[in-house]
Amino acid sequence: MTFAAVFPPMATPFAADGTVETSAIAANVDKWMRAGTGGVVALGSNGEAPLLDDEEADRVIAAAREAVPRDRLLVVGTGRESTPATIAASRRAAALGADAVLVRTPSYYKGRMTNEALARHYSMVADASPAPVLLYNYPAVSGINLAPALVALLSQHPNIAGMKETGSDAAQVGAFVDVAAPSFSVIAGSAPPFYPALCMGAVGGILAVACVVPEMCVQLFQHFRAGRHAEARELQRRITPLARMVTTEFGVPGLKAAMTLAGFHGGMPRLPLTPAATDALDQIRAALTALLAPAEVVR
Repeated sequence: MTFAAVFPPMATPFAADGTVETSAIAANVDKWMRAGTGGVVALGSNGEAPLLDDEEADRVIAAAREAVPRDRLLVVGTGRESTPATIAASRRAAALGADAVLVRTPSYYKGRMTNEALARHYSMVADASPAPVLLYNYPAVSGINLAPALVALLSQHPNIAGMKETGSDAAQVGAFVDVAAPSFSVIAGSAPPFYPALCMGAVGGILAVACVVPEMCVQLFQHFRAGRHAEARELQRRITPLARMVTTEFGVPGLKAAMTLAGFHGGMPRLPLTPAATDALDQIRAALTALLAPAEVVR
């Protein structure tokens, strides 16, 4: 199993009545596959995973699995606050066809999440999960930053395959790469520092902006792999403004709006999230028009 690719962390489209729209998942996945992505990540932060119940989550996984070809990867977010719930979610995801599970750091009791507690949590999940486990380090949301020493320890587990590092510090990516076992894959989880992360040893990227402009993200990755660094840097420069808009600036509502404007099925966010405001839509539309031909941007 290789994570040396670009993966869109798919948004979860909802129908007008608020139910999961599985046909929209299939349509989006088909376009991402044709763009050359290595698969998709379902039920991550951008998939509004905390806002879905278990039955809805299972429907998302099943729909994604049906649409993702078997030669591409389906990675499913299964992190929960408790270890037993994370194990249960990981087992359900594997039974529904997940190739790997992405496990966010439990953080409600962040003051008690010592290295020892986290090592026990992740080891127990990896022991019980039928699918390989990816650590998910997202300190901007969790308030917890996995330590290199902890990553080094966990990288030795035979069922922990790698980690998604969602941050802007390329030096931290390098630190994780340096201490981890050779078989452990560090995957960039943020698009603005994607090129620097690749330079520091990241093998691929799980990038929100790949939901919107997958071809450009794949091209950046291919340029890097071929040693065309000037071309990769130029693409990085071009996609960074939009990448920031669909993450830190406007969040999931911005991502869904951008997907809709780019011809994907974004849909409305689930309450308590609210749709992107008019000024946000104007900025996103302008950024997309700068990247794509005007005719490709939905009005």
